[in-house]
Amino acid sequence: MSELTTEVIVPETLPFTFDDLGLHPDVLSAVHEKGYVTPTLIQQQAIPVAITGRDIVGSAPTGTGKTAAFALPTLSRLATESVHCALVLSPTRELAMQAEQNFREYGKHMEARLALLYGGVGYGHQITSLDDDPEVIIATPGRLLDHIGEKRISMKRIGVVIIDEVDRMLDMGFIDDVRKIVGMCPKERQTLLFSATIPEAINSIAKWAVKDPFIIDAGRRRMPAETIDHAVYPVDGIQKYDLLLALLRNFDYSSVIVFTRTKRDADRVSEWLLAHELSCTTLHADRSQRERQDALQGFKDGKFGIMVATDVASRGLDVSNISHVINYNVPENAEDYVHRIGRTGRANKEGEAFTLYSNDEYSFLNAIERYIGKPLERRKLEGFVYRTEPELSKIVAPASTGVTPRGRRGRR
Repeated sequence: MSELTTEVIVPETLPFTFDDLGLHPDVLSAVHEKGYVTPTLIQQQAIPVAITGRDIVGSAPTGTGKTAAFALPTLSRLATESVHCALVLSPTRELAMQAEQNFREYGKHMEARLALLYGGVGYGHQITSLDDDPEVIIATPGRLLDHIGEKRISMKRIGVVIIDEVDRMLDMGFIDDVRKIVGMCPKERQTLLFSATIPEAINSIAKWAVKDPFIIDAGRRRMPAETIDHAVYPVDGIQKYDLLLALLRNFDYSSVIVFTRTKRDADRVSEWLLAHELSCTTLHADRSQRERQDALQGFKDGKFGIMVATDVASRGLDVSNISHVINYNVPENAEDYVHRIGRTGRANKEGEAFTLYSNDEYSFLNAIERYIGKPLERRKLEGFVYRTEPELSKIVAPASTGVTPRGRRGRR
């Protein structure tokens, strides 16, 4: 297979709660009893894909719920008898015990049978659990190989292989053992690789471990993609509506997401654009699930050229070919800036992202520049009548009426 490209892959249905992820009812009941409501980013991205049986290579920082991201869909597949047995490989005893606890809690209503195998202890209880025909085997590589050597486990039953903390497996020198174990498993299987990071060495692992995987990078990405031309347009707050309209009329766009900080702003911006005969739809958490789905589908199908959205869309959209992103407000969180503008310029395609900035948002803008480690270019739109001449601390890209900063003919 070709080298992995870290691109965030997200489901199309904007899952706001665990109810939206397609989990088996028995598994979902256990989740509700834990008090969980909103899935983390890695869970939103991984669970719906894993339930389909697709291979995954997923990355997310420690503490973001990676174990649930693979345990919940695996248990759901076991509950529907899509697979008969799952194997979880963990680099350490502590991580194996943690994974076993999670599987036990999430699988309690389906009475999932588990086997926990790790070194440094006797074999008695482990042999008993293996005799019970476990549906989930959680193991460290060395101890698992010991049991395999004694013919206590048939790897032919394994339908799902989960390799947890792959980066630590590499660091601890366990990859040869992992490769040997994976080689004993059926070729027709699902393989899930999860890690806090995706180092270059994982490319070589993926070549023999996974087939056509979804690549999920839910880690902290500080720099926008190089394919994105992004800049700031300073303007008095009272003129933001007018500048937004002027920019849209000067862009040669195919599809635009306009991000706002609040649901109220999203509604107001949509009303303003509709009043000026621009085709747009609105997406935020106060809209019903059906309204959100209709808005997203209409945007994807090209029915609407513009979607006005809050940050609920910055990390939960799978829409290709978004040509422009406009931040009507400067994001309060610097990381959200990268996620927002990352909706364009995907798959090595060029995109443009612009932020409307007023002086009362200086602290937010300053935080973004510190976060990405470089100043953002300030620009002005030629031909627009500013109440106050914009403060430009950086070189302004040449622009003239009707031409975008990249020099493309604009839309009148």
